[in-house]
Amino acid sequence: MIPSVTALHSRLKMQHLRLLLAIEERGSLRQAAESLTLTQPAVSKMLQDMEELLGVTLFDRHARGLRPTRFGGAATRYAKLVFADMAGLRDELVALESGKTGRVRVGAVMAPTPGLLAGVIRDLNRDHPRLEIAIQVDTSDLLVPLLERDQLDIVLGRVPEGWDSSGLAFEQLDEEGLAIVVGPQHPLCKRRRPSFAELTHYPWIMQPRPSPMRALIDRSFEDAGVAPPPSTIETAAVLMTTSLLADSELIAVLPASVAAFYEGLGALTVLPLPLPRKLGPYGIVTRRGRPVTASMSVLLDALRAAAAG
Repeated sequence: MIPSVTALHSRLKMQHLRLLLAIEERGSLRQAAESLTLTQPAVSKMLQDMEELLGVTLFDRHARGLRPTRFGGAATRYAKLVFADMAGLRDELVALESGKTGRVRVGAVMAPTPGLLAGVIRDLNRDHPRLEIAIQVDTSDLLVPLLERDQLDIVLGRVPEGWDSSGLAFEQLDEEGLAIVVGPQHPLCKRRRPSFAELTHYPWIMQPRPSPMRALIDRSFEDAGVAPPPSTIETAAVLMTTSLLADSELIAVLPASVAAFYEGLGALTVLPLPLPRKLGPYGIVTRRGRPVTASMSVLLDALRAAAAG
């Protein structure tokens, strides 16, 4: 029988959690014992005690070592979160000791980056100059796993299609329209209304599969009765994309807000061919049950206020 929370608090020790991670990483009791500088009988007894405490089998024994059961996989996942939270605690204490008011780690998809997120960060930097903000821009399918492993505090994005979202909270902020873009000197800039078929005559910069944007582009071409163009170059980096578009015949797709920002700088041209499909709404993604720190709360409140108006 699974023990009570009180029993876990009183009997489950940090060394048990270290053992879980060592076994997952090394795959055998002998190597786990070496990494923890303990004897193999000691770690074998520790694992037995932990399985008796939890009332489940954590690892299956086989010829090549140990393989986690579904219970072992769940226990290991939570052990990683415990150590990640401890690292976060230390980071925040170090930040406070150095005079900062805290630290928050944000992952964001492209769409909110030049407008919403940049504006919020500028305001926070003015009003809370000692708040440290770390920003990572990528696709949701790469950011959400980092959030679940507690390597990010907040994601501005979406929960990827088919993802187990039971441990995540999503708060919608806006929808993400897309724009087809080219360099300012591209031959298609002279066309008043290019067709999807014409677009396939030129090389493309695409986001890597299985990103949601790549799937949407493929479906948009299929809806138009045209085979999706093959990608000559794959990247999710905006700076690389805009640099490649300059003085080339490459074509790319960017979030409409990002495209408008760079078009205003003269770095690219938005083609007058709207994509019939939109990516799903993006918003604030956080881990359910994770404590909201003061620094997270400051950023979340600012994001909500800016998105509302």
